[in-house]
Amino acid sequence: MPNILDQIVAHKRVEVQKARQIVPLDELRERAEASAQPRNFFAAVTRKNACVNVIAEVKKASPSAGLIRENFDPVVIAQAYQRGGAACISCLTDERFFQGKLEYIASIKQAIDLPVLRKDFIIDPYQLYEARAAGADAALLIAECLPEAELVDMLILATELRLTALVEIHDVDSLLKVRPHLGFPHPGYCLLGINNRDLRTMATDLNHTLRLIDMVEDPSILISESGIRTHDDVIRLRQAGVNAILVGEHLMRQHDVEAALRQLRTGQ
Repeated sequence: MPNILDQIVAHKRVEVQKARQIVPLDELRERAEASAQPRNFFAAVTRKNACVNVIAEVKKASPSAGLIRENFDPVVIAQAYQRGGAACISCLTDERFFQGKLEYIASIKQAIDLPVLRKDFIIDPYQLYEARAAGADAALLIAECLPEAELVDMLILATELRLTALVEIHDVDSLLKVRPHLGFPHPGYCLLGINNRDLRTMATDLNHTLRLIDMVEDPSILISESGIRTHDDVIRLRQAGVNAILVGEHLMRQHDVEAALRQLRTGQ
């Protein structure tokens, strides 16, 4: 799959420009400021528990896997995740490539008590205001999508909006780029995600997290993402010092997502 990330980012720039024409930034900022106080995503993910903290993902499709779940009801899935012991919910809001919707966030938050992450390709401050106005408690910032200076600006804005930022990296170079800024401007609003997916081949390798964890100064803010399918995978990560994971495709392929999440967390 040739450079899917570049394709997504190019489309996202057009998408944001169209959104600005429909809802001007000043109006969106007012909506964001008037929205309810966010739930504490950072605390939920970093809480010390006997089991791993799972960010369970609501995702209908992806560029690498195509349609993942045909019988897709985001609210029903999120409720099952909560019963299964999820710490937080991740919700895909990209429409073009993942068949998500921004509106899913509000629907999910009305139905459950857990914090919700807006999972999207955020390349413009407008999207952070969008996330806050939609009711998100956290937002994904992908290091490969943002120049370093823009990433820092996004971290500052996320903190001003009281959104937890999940800064995601895919390789060593990106980790080195973001590492000086983790916890800036406030340590209670920033998490680090290591994505085990190779963006060139789209293959996943759990060892990616295990290779990079020694370069992470504070493992308590670390989340391992992608390629986690079994309780044995969870045990390997826990033994290496990982206390939080993000799981989407594996759970979405299961008939009973509640039971699948519980088994992943506890082995039972």
